[in-house]
Amino acid sequence: KPLSVGRVSNGEIAGLGGRELRDHVRDLALGLSGLGLKRGDRLAIIAESRPEWLHVDLAAQTLGIIDVPVYPTMSVSQTEYILRDCSARFAVVSSAEQLAKVREVAPRLPLLQTIVVIDEGWAAAPSDPFATMSLAQLTEQGRARIREGWGVVTQYNDASTLVQPGDLATIIYTSGTTGEPKGVMLTHDNLVTNLVSSAALLQVGSDDTALSFLPLSHSFERLAAYLYLAVGVTVIFAESMETVSRDLQIVRPTVITGVPRVYEKLYARVLEKGAAASGIRKRIFQWAVTFAGERGRTLPGTGKRPDVFEGLWAKLADRLVFAKVREAVGGRVRFMVSGSAALPKHIGEFFYGCGLTVMEGYGLTETSPVITVTPHTAVRFGAVGKPIPGVDVRIAEDGEILARGPNIMQGYYNKPAETADVLRDGWFHTGDIGSIDADGYLHITDRKKDLIVTAGGKKIAPQPLEARLKTHPVVAEAIVIGEGRKFPAALFVPNGPALAAALGEPPGTDPSALLDRPQALALFQAALDDVNRELGQFEKLKKFGFLPKPLTQADDELTPTLKVRRKVIESRYKDVIEQLYGT
Repeated sequence: KPLSVGRVSNGEIAGLGGRELRDHVRDLALGLSGLGLKRGDRLAIIAESRPEWLHVDLAAQTLGIIDVPVYPTMSVSQTEYILRDCSARFAVVSSAEQLAKVREVAPRLPLLQTIVVIDEGWAAAPSDPFATMSLAQLTEQGRARIREGWGVVTQYNDASTLVQPGDLATIIYTSGTTGEPKGVMLTHDNLVTNLVSSAALLQVGSDDTALSFLPLSHSFERLAAYLYLAVGVTVIFAESMETVSRDLQIVRPTVITGVPRVYEKLYARVLEKGAAASGIRKRIFQWAVTFAGERGRTLPGTGKRPDVFEGLWAKLADRLVFAKVREAVGGRVRFMVSGSAALPKHIGEFFYGCGLTVMEGYGLTETSPVITVTPHTAVRFGAVGKPIPGVDVRIAEDGEILARGPNIMQGYYNKPAETADVLRDGWFHTGDIGSIDADGYLHITDRKKDLIVTAGGKKIAPQPLEARLKTHPVVAEAIVIGEGRKFPAALFVPNGPALAAALGEPPGTDPSALLDRPQALALFQAALDDVNRELGQFEKLKKFGFLPKPLTQADDELTPTLKVRRKVIESRYKDVIEQLYGT
């Protein structure tokens, strides 16, 4: 293809075609082998998502090198832990910033030999305990090996002496909402069987273009990139997470992958714009949002495509509102994929009503990662699809979801006890609670460890309640608490622009200056009342409080996949919680 893998940079798209990509990966692999890396060695990749991440990954795998992704947002101590635990000999880093992070911990990593830097603008230090070179230098060294003697290429292409299906391909450390990260060991066979089964269910091909903006360190996006390359989809990486809105307009993708939080933010942004309108425009917007939800609830069962608008009201809503929502994601999207966790039902219904299908999938790093996928022709919101070919799913007596198949990990690196805890009798214990309906769709209720047990011994699943609280425009984030307490409560992060608009204040008003107003408190109480209407007495949320700022990865309050670290929140904001309970 003229363009196989590329990236948006300064508003322009540049990258490599299919043949160029193949040759570039070959040159990188020969460069790595020239440094002395061999089958079974560990190579860490500490970089933002970009084509070079994928190039290095593929080059390492062709040689049987075990690569270890490290989120670039991880702290120095977390990075040190992973590099030491996996016994990394080499590392590829994206920038001077990431190089500085490795320099800080290198004296405590005696096995680390070489650092390769992708970007320009760095310099080797005489005190470095490792060799340093650029990715361009490494690539040129591999190319020089070809010029020096073709025999090395023959050896490179002789797969019988290199990678075998049962060889480890990667060790992916879970971001971990609790406890220290665990290194998930996945073989080439784990990855390839999962790729083949997933590709059989996703209707994408050489006419499609994907915009990638999730971290490739996340197993979901990494599998998506493999799938795209396998079936000929053009993959374009966003310049950064901050430029995604702009890059959607430049790339105009036909397929998008994201975690639920991505779609929740997109939905919240749509509501924000509507809340900022006034008069007849605001009333039209509110009617269209309600109408989109109604379409999303009724259309999937009829078999009609969501992008076909029949009837006067549907055509009017599409012209005034729905078309603008589709244009916000580039205007060409055929479908979007949501993975990693359950997507709130109302989010899927809204986008479907606007003409955008969100196909859900489910899986974990330990399952390579896909377990279930929603069929193209049978979308069902509130469920995460059906098991992919070759994977079995069942529900344990306590409600935990169990899975088995060729995609299940080999275990946690250096953690035999933790491995034995989740791999039992041939089944992987996911830690998620769920059910399977009469039609074979899997439904996720919550994480087993997240279940709240009140002082009265009642169990409450917080995530469904949080998802419903976040349907209210003034709620940016909601965290349900109540472990060991007499009743459950909620912690809110306000949606500043939406709250300001609701109170008739300018968009940039500091939300903390508005939260003592009775009108503001009434809006959050309304969110609580709306959720409480359908709950049993022991589940009802009795009180709410506010967190002083948005949750961030930098403060360790969110994982790199944007999941809330509950224990961090409960510890950091203990005073807020104690005030709610009067203790």
